[in-house]
Amino acid sequence: MTTVSLGRLVAEVSGEGPAVVMVHGLGGTSNVFQPQMDALSGFRVLRLDLPGSARSPKLFEPLTLAGLTQATVSAVKLAGVERAHFVGHSLGGLICQHVAANSPDLVQSLSLFGAVVEPTDQAREGLRARARVAREQGLDAVAEATIAATLSGLTRSSSPLAVALVRELIMRQDPEGYAQGCEALAKADAADHRLIGARTLIVTGDEDPIAPPSVARALGERIKGASVVVLDRCGHWATIEKPLECNRRLADFLRAA
Repeated sequence: MTTVSLGRLVAEVSGEGPAVVMVHGLGGTSNVFQPQMDALSGFRVLRLDLPGSARSPKLFEPLTLAGLTQATVSAVKLAGVERAHFVGHSLGGLICQHVAANSPDLVQSLSLFGAVVEPTDQAREGLRARARVAREQGLDAVAEATIAATLSGLTRSSSPLAVALVRELIMRQDPEGYAQGCEALAKADAADHRLIGARTLIVTGDEDPIAPPSVARALGERIKGASVVVLDRCGHWATIEKPLECNRRLADFLRAA
């Protein structure tokens, strides 16, 4: 595994074979997909850290969805990748949808975990409030609220390592970078799903409050030919909460795509 700078992003690059680009969500880092790495043998995997997250520096200008999408496309091209399987979690899944709609020649397939279409008005206000909390109180309160609200009951009660990983992901964020990520998502719009022709897998948990099964199924209807999978007793962090099921679904999908 090699850590490289790709324009405005830092990425972990490992393996050889067809390219897989993995994009984390709000409060995440490339480590959101660490549980999937063994399942992706036979692929060249690029796990990106978005601007303002983990090792990638904040941008001089405020974060926007368009800016995050362009930074992702630029990083992939700087890595010498002409076509890739894109895998996204939450906000990362929304970025991947925009990449697939705007740069279709770059996208061989889409795998979306806990994917959002665009925030509701209530969610937008909640994201702005969370940005204020991150700036004024730090990330302790954000981490505990996220764990309580977005992990399944089963995960919270019986998977202390999963809980610890989610807490660590959030606590290691830069507060200003996290706040800007909240604001970028609060302003985000849906991709034009009519333009997405890549084979698409959508995975969500039955206890995901951010991307509930109804949202996943609605997204599946918007993207022609998309497959939708709902995981039992799983919250928003499916790749961490249900790694074995995610690994099987993802590996089978990528090798068929």
